[in-house]
Amino acid sequence: MRPTTLTDTAQIERLFADFLAAWTAGDAAAFGALFTDDSDYVSYDGTIARGRLEHERNHDKLFRGVLAGSALVGELESVRHLTPDVAVAHGTASVLMPWRATLPARRLSRQTIVLARTAAGWKISAIHNGRVRPVTVPEPDAFPSKMSQLMARVARRLGLGRR
Repeated sequence: MRPTTLTDTAQIERLFADFLAAWTAGDAAAFGALFTDDSDYVSYDGTIARGRLEHERNHDKLFRGVLAGSALVGELESVRHLTPDVAVAHGTASVLMPWRATLPARRLSRQTIVLARTAAGWKISAIHNGRVRPVTVPEPDAFPSKMSQLMARVARRLGLGRR
C-alpha cells in the first residue's frame, strides 16, 4: 500500500466533477465508466442497482427518458481517506430539469460515495444518494419524546410490541 497524496484527493475531486459532467451530457457510457464493475448504487428512493453495467443501462434509459436534457449540479463537500486505496466522499447535488432556471430546495440530495483505487485510477465502488430532509432531534423532555415514552409504557403494560 502506498500513502495517499494531494494528487489522490485531486483525482477524486475530478471524478466527482466527471460524475456531474457525464450526467449533464446524458452520456451513460461515460457515467458507467466512473464505477467499479461490482459497484452498488442506492438511489434517493432506496432502490439499489448492482454493477457498472446496470448503472449504465439504468442511466441510459433515464437520460433518454424522464431525465433527458437534465443537468446534475452540485459540489464535493469532503474526502476522507480510510486507507491509501479506499476513500469516503460526501457531496451534494441536485437534478436541474431543462425547464427550470434554479434548483428547488426539496430536490437537494447528499451522496455518500465509497471510492476505490483501481489500476485505471479512482472509481466509485458504492454510492448512496439520499434526499436532504433535515429534521431536528427532539430533546428527551420534549413533547414528541414524552409521547413516545408514554406509548412504550402503555405497550409494555398491555403486552404489545417487542418482547
